[in-house]
Amino acid sequence: MLLAQLSDLHVGLPGSKVDLAYESAARLERAVAHVCALDPRPDAVVLTGDLVNDGTPAEYARLAALLAPLPMPVYVLPGNHDDREHLRQAFGARGYLPPSGPLCYAVDTGPLRLLALDTNVPGQPSGRLEAQQLAWLDARLAEARARPTLVALHHPPFRTGIQRADDEMGLEGADALEAVVRRHPQVERVLCGHLHRPIVKRFGGTVATTCPSTMHQLRLDLRSPGGLALVPEPPALQLHLWREDVGLVSHTSYVG
Repeated sequence: MLLAQLSDLHVGLPGSKVDLAYESAARLERAVAHVCALDPRPDAVVLTGDLVNDGTPAEYARLAALLAPLPMPVYVLPGNHDDREHLRQAFGARGYLPPSGPLCYAVDTGPLRLLALDTNVPGQPSGRLEAQQLAWLDARLAEARARPTLVALHHPPFRTGIQRADDEMGLEGADALEAVVRRHPQVERVLCGHLHRPIVKRFGGTVATTCPSTMHQLRLDLRSPGGLALVPEPPALQLHLWREDVGLVSHTSYVG
C-alpha cells in the first residue's frame, strides 16, 4: 500500500498574487504529473489542508480540475486557508465527507485506515480540536484496534522549534489529542501539513510528521523569536509505504 500526501497547495485564481508570484497552480499541476508517473503508482492520495488560498468556490473548482488527472482516490481535509462549507460543496459528492459539522471522516485505503480531523478555525491561522472531535477520534480508533491507522490533520500537534509559527499558528487541543493517540498503539503515523517543511517528532507513542508544500517552503528559522518567510526550496510531497514485513515507512519525494 502506497499513500501519497500533498499539502499546502494554495491554489488561487488566474492572475492572483499566489498564482503569479508563487505559481501555486502550475506547481500543483507538476506535482500531480509527478504522482501519476511514480512506479509503483500510489494507491490513494491525501491532501492535508490549505488546498486553496482564499476559500472561494471558484478556487475549489480550479483545484478539482487540477486534481482530475489523478486516477486513484483523493481525500481532502481543510487547513486554515480553507472554507469548510465551500470545500464540502466542491468535494461532497465523493461520498466520504460528512454532510454537516467539522470535516472529520474515516476511510479504508487498502490495508490502512485513514482518520481525518478538521482543525479549521474560520478566520484564524491557528487551529483547534474540540472535545467532540477528540471523542469521535477515540471512538473510531476503538472500532479497529488491530488495524494499522493514519491520523491526518492540517496543524501539527507539537511545537516545531520555529517559534513564530508555534506561537502564532499552533494547535489548541494538542495535548488532548496526544492522550487519545497514546491509548491506541495501532496509530502508525500522524500526518500534518501547515509548516511547508518536512518535520518529524515522537508524539503519543507514535511518530508525527509534517509534509512539505507543493508550492514554496517555509524558511527554516530556529532563532528566538525568528521570523516567517517563504523560500524557493523545491516543491515536494511525501510517500507513505505500508508493507506487512516493513511496517510504515515515509519518504520525501521532490517534484522536478
